[in-house]
Amino acid sequence: MKVHLKALGCRLNEAELEQWSQGFRLAGHSVVTAAPDADVVILNTCAVTQEASAKSRRLLNRLYRDNPAAKLVVSGCYATLQAAEVASILGVDLVVPNAEKDQLPTKVMEAFALPLMPEIATEPGENSLFVRGRHRAFIKIQDGCRYRCTFCIVTVARGEERSRTEASIVEEINQLTSQGVQEIVLTGVHVGGYGSDLVDSSLYSLVKRILTETDIPRIRFASVEPWDLPEDFFALFSNSRLMPHMHLPIQSGADSVLRRMARRCKTTEFAQLVRQARAAIPEFNITTDIIVGFPGETLEEWQETVEFVERIGFGHVHIFSYSARVGTKAAGLANPVAEAVKKQRSQELHQVAASSQQTWLAQQVGNQVPVLWERSREQNGELIYTGYTPNYCKVITKPHHTSDLENQITPVRLSLASGEESVLLGD
Repeated sequence: MKVHLKALGCRLNEAELEQWSQGFRLAGHSVVTAAPDADVVILNTCAVTQEASAKSRRLLNRLYRDNPAAKLVVSGCYATLQAAEVASILGVDLVVPNAEKDQLPTKVMEAFALPLMPEIATEPGENSLFVRGRHRAFIKIQDGCRYRCTFCIVTVARGEERSRTEASIVEEINQLTSQGVQEIVLTGVHVGGYGSDLVDSSLYSLVKRILTETDIPRIRFASVEPWDLPEDFFALFSNSRLMPHMHLPIQSGADSVLRRMARRCKTTEFAQLVRQARAAIPEFNITTDIIVGFPGETLEEWQETVEFVERIGFGHVHIFSYSARVGTKAAGLANPVAEAVKKQRSQELHQVAASSQQTWLAQQVGNQVPVLWERSREQNGELIYTGYTPNYCKVITKPHHTSDLENQITPVRLSLASGEESVLLGD
């Protein structure tokens, strides 16, 4: 049988696609890149905002229109939080909630009586990366979160923390390395909480073990809560295989808003963390999330946030207008911010963030760095490659030779790319 896998939302959803793909392939089924070619279509949904849920619904409708004959399977946060609603959508044949998604391949095969083949029917170690691109792989190290930030619906959808063993993670990384993967991203709902449910384990010890027991060239982190990092964490980055970039979500630059959000990091503590990172690695790139228009956000609090973003100098800011989610504490808070005010503040912050990003990129000009080239395209009759620096700046290059750069790491000197605001040029 042919299976098509698709995800919306976070990197964790992407990592789960990789696990599902391997489960189907080991059972003798194939993974295809196009939904119209599939016998089974599986969507891993998102519900982090109201718009994410709406996108999930729209994509489900489109997948059904593209291939009404295929079995349509839905999992992820939207499918978990609104299971009855999802089950009633035209074309949906099976809903697998987050609590059961680790067994999704088995549940799909049982539900549709798909034929099973012995594991020797597939090449040893073969998995979906050869279908979906093998330069970077997302590694799910844990699921769930023990904290309850007042705005977050994901912790409701994902449940309690569950960490994979260090040995299983190392084994997966070594398998991916043998297949030519150059970079892995450690991902989860609460990455910094990794190991809280294990004995003598933590994110720090996991990273040390990965550096010792694998040869993967590049290691990154998905989003990590800033309060989870121990004092000596940035010393790990003395190993050049650990990429000098972290996404540390602050969510607001006003401590009073952070308290209403039940965040466990003050702005002064976050600023100190940034100083530690940049002291360890001068070109360390910090990116973040900001929620605009959280209930009760005053003009003064908003100005604090804008000034904080300007002061820190982020390489990139993900900006979200607050979206009330039923089932979260924030949905019942007083003094909601008007939509027009949220829109105006969002536009203002986008301008500030863009200026900050341009300043950050300008600081990279003249550096010679190794870039992992991911893909190519034609532009005005010329071949263009796109890749990323260790500190996660996007780079384009026009190669001066005919060799294939895809999935290769090569040194380049950086300059500003004219006409492309958030891209560097590699010479």
